[in-house]
Amino acid sequence: MSGNGSKGKVLVIGGGISGITAAIEASEAGCEVVLVEQNPYLGGRVAQMHQYFPKLCPPTCGLEMNLRRLRASSRIQVLTLSTVERIAGSPGRYQATIRCNPRRVTRKCTACGACVAACPAERPDEFNCGMSSTKAIYMPFEMAYPLQYVIDEGTCRGTACGKCVPACPYQAIDLEMKPKTIEIEAQAVIWATGWAPYDAAKIEGLGFGACRNVITNLMLERLASPGGPTAGKIQRPSDGKEIQSVAFVQCAGSRDENYLKHCSGVCCMASLKQSRYVRDQYPNAEIYIFYIDVRSPGRLEDFYAQVQKDAKVHLIKGKVAKVHEDGADGAVVVEAEDALSGRRVAQKVDLVVLATGVAPNSGSVRLELGGALQHDEHGFVNGDQPLAGLLAAGCAKRPADVASCVRDATGAALKALQCCVEGSRG
Repeated sequence: MSGNGSKGKVLVIGGGISGITAAIEASEAGCEVVLVEQNPYLGGRVAQMHQYFPKLCPPTCGLEMNLRRLRASSRIQVLTLSTVERIAGSPGRYQATIRCNPRRVTRKCTACGACVAACPAERPDEFNCGMSSTKAIYMPFEMAYPLQYVIDEGTCRGTACGKCVPACPYQAIDLEMKPKTIEIEAQAVIWATGWAPYDAAKIEGLGFGACRNVITNLMLERLASPGGPTAGKIQRPSDGKEIQSVAFVQCAGSRDENYLKHCSGVCCMASLKQSRYVRDQYPNAEIYIFYIDVRSPGRLEDFYAQVQKDAKVHLIKGKVAKVHEDGADGAVVVEAEDALSGRRVAQKVDLVVLATGVAPNSGSVRLELGGALQHDEHGFVNGDQPLAGLLAAGCAKRPADVASCVRDATGAALKALQCCVEGSRG
């Protein structure tokens, strides 16, 4: 145990809900924590969601409570815009090399926004899935932590432009800021690297990219969000018209030998939840959900039953064979076979939402430990690694909903604490 009363140090890779939870729980148990996140903000995929299921409350509520705990902790060091490049050493004494990329905006920033008005360059907004744009200097989203602007290196012309520098009344912009590398030693490392939405453009026959009004489930989350590209209005991307009918295509790339072999677990509930988004805005819209199986374990069965009561929600058991555009108005036709009736279905709708799956995302850390990080057959990090103190949490380990990720991350923090205690004894 160190002189400041710490039980040891834990490195957490990933600042989504799993990483934040693991960092908070480990710190409150007495560990020093270094939380590393490659984005300029914490919150991960949860920050992009409009609502949780089954309560349909905004995720910013849960995130804010956790961020308040994080801000109150003197034991957590948060490194955004950073990546872990290398881990060496041995159990109990892991040495990590972390690259910290420049934000080019200092802590003097008050988020006043004066810099944005002065910036002439624009970039696609990846937080909104490219459906909108920001200036080269931007706030990732309205409740971002840290609440500081950040400059996109790939878009900003730097000192060749520099218009944002005199525009800032607090002298918070430093275009000369350089990347830096730091080294830390930790007794445990937790991979909380989250998940990536499967690339819908790779899925043949479902129309993403070819049809103007075919979007993914993550894109719908952003459309429904008040902070999204349409200020919360769900509308057709092609012309901004209101939605009178929508089809949800389940298992878009999941449970498929050609794409993702595994079931992503949460997609069914996510689409049922998103049907509520549509219903709230369009009380008379017809909603079609094409599914293989609806997976709503435990308490979530009640939410499924509630959606089933809606006479305008049509659940069709059948894997979608083809999605194509019909006519110049941008309407989309979904073709499938209804497995229960045996008839072929060709449903014309205004909008198609592809429930793309949860793809593994363990990052690209170079391990110099005599072996690589162990993954399962689907590419997720194994829960049991050969070396003690290498741990995984949340969707880095398996597809899971938010509540399951929080529980899993708490367990990972407990295991990390055990490694720290055992390391101090050694």
